Amino acid sequence: MSGFKAIQTPEIQHGSIRVGGRLPPLIIAGPDSLESEGLALEIARALADLSRRLSLSMVFKGSYAKANRSSARSYRGPGLAAGLKILAKVRAETGLPVTSDIHETSEARPAGEVLDLIQIPAFLCRQNALLEAAGETGKLVNIKKGQFLAPGQVLDRIKAATGPRTPGVLVTERGTFFGYGDLVNDLRTLPRLRALGIPVIFDATHSVQRPGGLGDRSGGEAELIPPLARAAAGAGCDGFFFEVHPDPNTARCDGPIALRLEQLEALLVDLLAIDRIGRGLDRP
Repeated sequence: MSGFKAIQTPEIQHGSIRVGGRLPPLIIAGPDSLESEGLALEIARALADLSRRLSLSMVFKGSYAKANRSSARSYRGPGLAAGLKILAKVRAETGLPVTSDIHETSEARPAGEVLDLIQIPAFLCRQNALLEAAGETGKLVNIKKGQFLAPGQVLDRIKAATGPRTPGVLVTERGTFFGYGDLVNDLRTLPRLRALGIPVIFDATHSVQRPGGLGDRSGGEAELIPPLARAAAGAGCDGFFFEVHPDPNTARCDGPIALRLEQLEALLVDLLAIDRIGRGLDRP
């Protein structure tokens, strides 16, 4: 281990979002889909409290629309206008920056007026016009790496989302297809992506997903979220993405891969300790 040299990515700061460099990990967390204003505020207030007590930069995540579902009958969210209204209220009442997915170029401008971080869904990461529109909003862009992409293919995705008004681009690793109906994490991906000079977020919840595993909806193994997150912290990453819910059994979308909200604090404490080792922050 005498030759160990941890990878440090560039520090990005835009508004209240700070990520990369020697900063503590950025946390992106919230329900998969926005179910109601009340639930969004309940979760966001708990996250804001954790952000203050643990001194972490935290972003509230909630999807206003879920275009990619296992079944056309699945819950898709409240829609663009209603969802952005909820996210704006979360931002105003808790002070947390907010993020959501965009799916079409026409959504970029209205979403950019509310969101602090524009998220590109994994299945849409090859849609160049969508990436360009996200980059033109003047907000940070978070590209969910497609389950079908090799690490070396990500750089062109970053270039597509980077324009003269783009303050920065993040990449989120969320697992790779392994046969049918399963995902695996190749943790070699994290240092390989970070070596490109981009902050990398590890999505610990979608990494345990089994797409379409329950027939008309996705399944998953939520009990594997903590060990995978700890492994990613050891490998070195710049932040973590968690879908959280007070009662995953009643979640309208992706309940099988949601972390119970009350479990998040203990896991974050573990990750902060491991993170310092994984990113070499205790070394000169």
